[in-house]
Amino acid sequence: MTEDLHIRTEGRAGRITLTRPKALNALSHPMALALEAAIDLWRDDPAVDLLILDAEGERAFCAGGDIAEVYRAGKAGDDAAGRDFWRDEYRMNAKLAEYPKPIIALMQGFVMGGGVGIGCHVSHRVVGETTLMAMPECGIGLIPDVGGTLLLARAPAGLAATLASRARGWGRAMRSTQALPITTCPKRTGRR
Repeated sequence: MTEDLHIRTEGRAGRITLTRPKALNALSHPMALALEAAIDLWRDDPAVDLLILDAEGERAFCAGGDIAEVYRAGKAGDDAAGRDFWRDEYRMNAKLAEYPKPIIALMQGFVMGGGVGIGCHVSHRVVGETTLMAMPECGIGLIPDVGGTLLLARAPAGLAATLASRARGWGRAMRSTQALPITTCPKRTGRR
């Protein structure tokens, strides 16, 4: 486990709180692994009916992946750190997307990159007046990771095209009122 997450049960809820407000709750590799271990543990636990994801601090739910260590390792010639981090993060995102129990993400402040991955693939997404959502890599011409293209594909008709055609796009922060169509849960059959 990691000290950057507070993982516990409260009543019938499994609760995971990101606890790095000074770092805008940036998601590190150990955090991704601990989050995945917790959701795996609760998946078939009859004492846990739902999960809640939230974060300390008002400035950010999660401002993305903490790539400082990946950068340092890469500069030293170690490509495994980045490969392992993204492999494990993407696997955890996929588990959140297919989780058999309701997951509620309470997203305030910055929700960027890895924060979109952990907050937007869940069954219930809550944004507020302070929420700013973005996939910054799009601003430099990269395809959004953490399943960002899947989220756009599942968004209401025309939203992805609208974002792509604007200078703002998905690469710059959107207020919660702009992000609402992305965070709205589409009606799906056979799930939850």
